[in-house]
Amino acid sequence: MIGGNTTVNIQIKTGASGNGIGEKVSKWENIQTIIGFLDLLDEDTKRSTYKTKIQESTHIFISDYVKLDKRIKTENSRLVDEDGLTYDILLIDDPMKMHKQLEIYLKYTGG
Repeated sequence: MIGGNTTVNIQIKTGASGNGIGEKVSKWENIQTIIGFLDLLDEDTKRSTYKTKIQESTHIFISDYVKLDKRIKTENSRLVDEDGLTYDILLIDDPMKMHKQLEIYLKYTGG
């Protein structure tokens, strides 16, 4: 069992609307809450031998396996931590499809 010390929300993009100056502003909806560990990936991680999506990752979120809502896809989802920091979801991995843990590779996008 992995447990965790960080609670995160996975959000999906539900549309966009215009702001006062005509820019499109994405709307996000909380879909699922998960508890796990959020960690920084640094140069010592040796991820250069993996696929490009993992190379672009700045952080990884690891948790016990939970079945994710079927609407959660890398193309439309982001992760928001308990401090309000946001991360694009680049890759969701259930290692070897063993349903023991989730590894979610992230790219930090701001607060």
